[in-house]
Amino acid sequence: MAKAENSDGEKLVKAFHGAHHAHGRCVGRALSRADALCRQRGARLTTMRRRVLELIWDSHKAVKAYDLLDRLSDGEKPVRPPTVYRALEFLMAHGLVHRVDSLNAFVGCSGADADHNAQFLICQQCGDVSEMDGAAIGKAVARQAQLAGFTVRRQTVELHGECPRCSAS
Repeated sequence: MAKAENSDGEKLVKAFHGAHHAHGRCVGRALSRADALCRQRGARLTTMRRRVLELIWDSHKAVKAYDLLDRLSDGEKPVRPPTVYRALEFLMAHGLVHRVDSLNAFVGCSGADADHNAQFLICQQCGDVSEMDGAAIGKAVARQAQLAGFTVRRQTVELHGECPRCSAS
């Protein structure tokens, strides 16, 4: 994702990709980043975990666990649901994927090397999901929760609407 900064130093993200997007580079970067992070943390990115991550990054749409299961299974040796869920748990624990709650699905994390709160733009027309880098949004939500005496355990912001490509057509 292309990033720039506004006058407050907040990162602005070009969230959705244009027609000439070289998606193979996204997948390659995500897998390289996952390899490096796992090596650095002493974690094992097994063949199955890597394959699940690759399938999630295969598009910019959220992927359901059972769709992963179907794509991983072949006629001779089907993959069992616990195998996929264990891989997803590992990938989430290491910040490599996020769960999109409203879709009950998963997307690759574009900022896996930093601890952050996930914020998503979800196109209701084409199904593309883009992660935002909006630290100010996360801080504002956390502050309001704190003022209400609420203890936040996990924060996810999901915005549903239309991406630039769909709203133009």
